[in-house]
Amino acid sequence: MPPPTTGAAVPPPDGGWGWVVVLGSFISIGFSYAFPKAITVFFKDIQIIFDASYSQVAWISSIMLAVMYAAGPISSILVNTHGCRPIVMMGGCLCAIGMISASFCTNVMQLYLCIGVIGGLGLAFNLQPALTMIGKYFFKKRPIANGLAMAGSPVFLSSLAPLNQYLFNQFGWRGSFLILGGLLLNCCVAGSLMRPLGPPPSKAQKEEALAAVTTTTEKRSLWQIVNKYLDLTLFKHRGFLIYLSGNVIMFLGFFAPIVFLAAYAKDMGVDEYSAAFLLSILAFVDMFARPSMGLLANSRWVRPKIQYFFSFAVLYNGVCHILCPLVESYTGLVVYAIFFGFAFGMVSSVLFETLMDLVGAQRFSSAVGLTTIVECCPVLIGPPLAGRLPASDHFIFSSILRDAYLLPCLLLSLAGKLVDITGNYKSMYFCCGGVVILASIWLFIGNFINYRLIDREKKKAAMYKQAETEDPDRVPDEKEADGVAQASQDLADETEKGEGAMQRETNI
Repeated sequence: MPPPTTGAAVPPPDGGWGWVVVLGSFISIGFSYAFPKAITVFFKDIQIIFDASYSQVAWISSIMLAVMYAAGPISSILVNTHGCRPIVMMGGCLCAIGMISASFCTNVMQLYLCIGVIGGLGLAFNLQPALTMIGKYFFKKRPIANGLAMAGSPVFLSSLAPLNQYLFNQFGWRGSFLILGGLLLNCCVAGSLMRPLGPPPSKAQKEEALAAVTTTTEKRSLWQIVNKYLDLTLFKHRGFLIYLSGNVIMFLGFFAPIVFLAAYAKDMGVDEYSAAFLLSILAFVDMFARPSMGLLANSRWVRPKIQYFFSFAVLYNGVCHILCPLVESYTGLVVYAIFFGFAFGMVSSVLFETLMDLVGAQRFSSAVGLTTIVECCPVLIGPPLAGRLPASDHFIFSSILRDAYLLPCLLLSLAGKLVDITGNYKSMYFCCGGVVILASIWLFIGNFINYRLIDREKKKAAMYKQAETEDPDRVPDEKEADGVAQASQDLADETEKGEGAMQRETNI
C-alpha cells in the first residue's frame, strides 16, 4: 500500500473518544511492558523440564524485549503507512500466536522463536501505535493522557504476576501459555478502540497517491525512499539528539538500584519476605505517581518548559540513589522505596511526553522507532549477563523480583562485579546515582541551550517579518515587496522546519 496522501491535519479533540483511546493504550502499554517480566514466573519449571541453565532460560525474556525494541523502526514504517488501528490488532494476533505455539514447544530454542521473536514482534506492534495514537487525539491534555496510559505498566505487572502464579499452580506452564495466548487477544480489542481521526481517503485519492508514488519512485534515491517512511532527518534535530543522548546516559544507572534493592536489604539483615515487600511498595507508589505527575506536567506552570521537568525528575532519581546507602534500618529502606517509586513514576509519566513535545505528533512514530533501536543491544544482553551475578544474589530473580527484565541493564553485571570487589552495595548505589545525576545535568544544560536558541531564532524570524513596516516613509515597489515577503517567509519556514514541532507546541 502506498503511504496516505498528506492532507489537512485534523486538530486533536482533547477529549471525547480520546479517553477511550487512552483506555486502549493503557491495555496495550500494560501488556507490552509487563508481560515479558510476568512470564518469568514459569522459568524455574521450564529450566527443570528442559534441563537448561538459568542464563539459557533468561534469553527468552531477553530476546522478547530485544525484538520489541529492535522492531521499533518496522512498527514506525507500518504505522506511518497503514495507521495505528490495524497494526495494534495485528500485534495482538502475533502475541497470541506466539504464546499458543509456545505451549507445544519441546526445547528452549523453540521458546526463543515463539515467545522471543513472534511474541516480541507482537509487543512492538502494540507499544508504539498506542503511544502515537495519544498524540493524535490530545494536545492540551496530552501529559495527563500519557500519564494515565503509562500507568498500565505497574497495574498490569501487579496483576499478571499473581495471575500467572495461580495459572501455573492450576494448569502448569503449558496450560498457562494457552490461556495467556487467549488473554493477549485483548490487545486486538484495544486496537479496535483506536479509531483514526478524519474521514477515510476516497478511492480516487488512493489511486492518485499510487500514481504519484509510481511516477516518482525512479527519480528518488534510496535515502529518500527510506526517509519517506522513517524520518531519518530526526538525527539532525537538535532537541531529539539532546533527548536521546541524555536517555542513553540515564539508562546506564537508572534500573540497577531496583534490581539490587532486595539484595541490599537482605545484606543489611532484613528477611527475604520483607525485602521483597520493598519492591511491592515501590510498584504501588509508582502506580499512582504516573497519572498524578502527568496531571502536574499538564499545568500551565510546567507544560511550557516540560523538558526542565523531565530533567528534574531524572535528577530526583539520582539523588534518591545517592541517599539510599546512608540509611541504616529497614524503616529507612521503606522511605527510600516510597521516594524512589515516586521518582520512577515521575520519569515514566513524561518519558514519551517530552519526546512528543520535541518532535511533534507527526514525527513521533519515527522518533520512538529510532529511540528504541538504540536501546536494543543493552536490552538483549542484559538479562543473560545478570544471570552471571554472584550466587548469593540469585534470589532477586524470584517470581516477585524479576522485573529486572524491564531495563536495558548493560551495567547490571558490572554493578554485580562492583559489589563483589567492594563487599557491599553502597558503592554500586553511589555509582548509579552519580551516573543518573550526570544525565540530568546533561539534559539541563542541553535543554537550556536549546530553549535559548529557539527564542533567538523566533525573534530573528519576527524581525524579518516586520522589515516591511520599519520605514513608513518608503513605499517599496511590488517586486521588492514580494521579495522581502518571500525572504521572510522562507526564513520562518526554515526555522520552523529545522526545529520541528517542539518550537511550535512548547510556546503555544
